[in-house]
Amino acid sequence: QVQLVESGGGLVQAGDSLRLSCAASGRTFSSYAMGWFRQAPGKERDFVAAISWNGRTTYYADSVKGRFTISRDNAKNTVYLQMNSLKPEDTALYYCTKAERISYSGSRHRDDFGSWGQGTQVTVSS
Repeated sequence: QVQLVESGGGLVQAGDSLRLSCAASGRTFSSYAMGWFRQAPGKERDFVAAISWNGRTTYYADSVKGRFTISRDNAKNTVYLQMNSLKPEDTALYYCTKAERISYSGSRHRDDFGSWGQGTQVTVSS
């Protein structure tokens, strides 16, 4: 069972940037796609971005496309989420997650991911 630990959240102003990191334990990290979801108070946990096992393919929610960049370093068992031009509506608890199957092909459904981290809070003030 992989363990995921997010970091890098914080309180920033609109227009600022943050980089989230997710450190994964286990030897299977490099075989699976990884993703980021977020959950605002009173709302569902929504897909943000995902990256294929080798980093060559990325997927983004329309709301963050062009502002956020997902990347990974398999040598460090770490996935990143670079967030630029942050908006107040980006305020949420951000979760790192691992795809359930090696055959992941871009699904944005929460059920296609497992092994969630504990989350890191991002708050963007206007």
